Amino acid sequence: MSAPAPSPLAIVDAEPLPRQDEVLTDAALAFVAELHRQFTPRRDELLARRGERRAEIARTSTLDFLPETAAIRADDSWNVAPAPAALNDRRVEITGPTDRKMTINALNSGAKVWLADFEDASAPTWENVVLGQLNLIDAYTRSIDFTDPKSGKSYALRPADELATVVTRPRGWHLNERHLQLDGTPVPGALVDFGLYFFHNAQRLIDLGKGPYFYLPKTESHLEARLWNDIFVFAQDYVGIPQGTVRATVLIETITAAYEMEEILYELRDHASGLNAGRWDYLFSIVKNFRDGGSKFVLPDRNAVTMTAPFMRAYTELLVRTCHKRGAHAIGGMAAFIPSRRDAEVNKVAFEKVKADKDREANDGFDGSWVAHPDLVPIAMASFDAVLGERPNQKERLREDVAVAAGDLIAIDTLDAKPTYEGLRNAVAVGIRYIEAWLRGMGAVAIFNLMEDAATAEISRSQIWQWINADVVFENGKHATAELAREVAAEELAAIRAETGEEAFTSGKWQQAHDLLLQVSLDQDYADFLTLPAYEQLG
Repeated sequence: MSAPAPSPLAIVDAEPLPRQDEVLTDAALAFVAELHRQFTPRRDELLARRGERRAEIARTSTLDFLPETAAIRADDSWNVAPAPAALNDRRVEITGPTDRKMTINALNSGAKVWLADFEDASAPTWENVVLGQLNLIDAYTRSIDFTDPKSGKSYALRPADELATVVTRPRGWHLNERHLQLDGTPVPGALVDFGLYFFHNAQRLIDLGKGPYFYLPKTESHLEARLWNDIFVFAQDYVGIPQGTVRATVLIETITAAYEMEEILYELRDHASGLNAGRWDYLFSIVKNFRDGGSKFVLPDRNAVTMTAPFMRAYTELLVRTCHKRGAHAIGGMAAFIPSRRDAEVNKVAFEKVKADKDREANDGFDGSWVAHPDLVPIAMASFDAVLGERPNQKERLREDVAVAAGDLIAIDTLDAKPTYEGLRNAVAVGIRYIEAWLRGMGAVAIFNLMEDAATAEISRSQIWQWINADVVFENGKHATAELAREVAAEELAAIRAETGEEAFTSGKWQQAHDLLLQVSLDQDYADFLTLPAYEQLG
């Protein structure tokens, strides 16, 4: 008697979407189901391990490079695989969600790479998950166009040789996709995003002279990188493409991963193409892990923690040195400024800051960097052109002058800046505005001339939580308390009501966003990720 066919994936509580059958094919869903069977148990074990490690940090208030992997760090004989031609020059990368207009604009932006984002810049509504995949398929088949219903402006792709190379970012390991289930168990969002994209596009991308390239978010250890590597090996065999076709860039956006950069590259070495230096998620990770470590771990206002802060400089310089030692690309952080169409002076000041930031990265040895808006592409490009010239990267700059001790990465108290009352107001204002948009299905949101994503909301609520629990006293003599946070949030909500008008306020999700921000900022039981309770409220 033959074995019964594996259970099919069930689509649960989801309204049918136009053309969803082109994405959710039987063959694609069978592949995702097989990924789920093979790898979700290990995902679950690794999430449990995160909790154990966090408990250890709570006990010791310290981190160190791993003694058990010292041999990997000491072994100079290994390198990552050489970069494919399409990923060799990454001097400017643009990031953004996979809606139809952004897909066209990002590919046309003049950037070398587009980070097509299913993670922090995308609220994971079923529509965004499925139609985002469809937009990428349409882009590769050149059947994509878009007409803005408000302006009537039409968008279409430039010639193929002018388009950015796509690097897709699936969701982090902690998020499930509740609309796709196997025997009643949700499939991890990471496997849904990776699986659908890889299954539909791997061969198509090879035919275009590129390949299935990925950014891996929220990685906390080399064991999580090992899981991804095993997924890549399985997936390439499953669809019959050569091993090593996949390339992955890992975001070093958690404090624990900063201590395992070489090991992460080692685990992915046949599939690795580089590491990226995040900022907001990295700071969020420091607060999350050292939240009970006392006053020496209290961060000042988020905008006071620049990349020149000693502990951030240690992290970025160690990243460049690590990448170049192993032949990998080192990619710098985000320029999140959104140019104002009305205020030339605001633009002038911001452009100067962006230029200084990108000049610093290029001179430090980074091979490329991120921007959030097409108008910033030429600014970042000029900074890297000035250093790279005709070279595709500067991996030959080994930065052997860099020496970073374990304590340097968590020397938060080397900062002179302190939390301010205005910093609290800003955290509340940005947090409410971002969460409200996210609950309406928007993951990338322009707020106060900056492009904000989920990492912004995480650092906002984490700072409120940390300041209250550390009993911070602001410069105006006010104590950071739950009562003060509620007072500031009520004032902000009233200001938003006055600003938007009653009708827009009522039709939005402002009260819900206000309540959720306070929940995750004030609960004594700190939520690992804001997006977990928020996802329960997402339509």
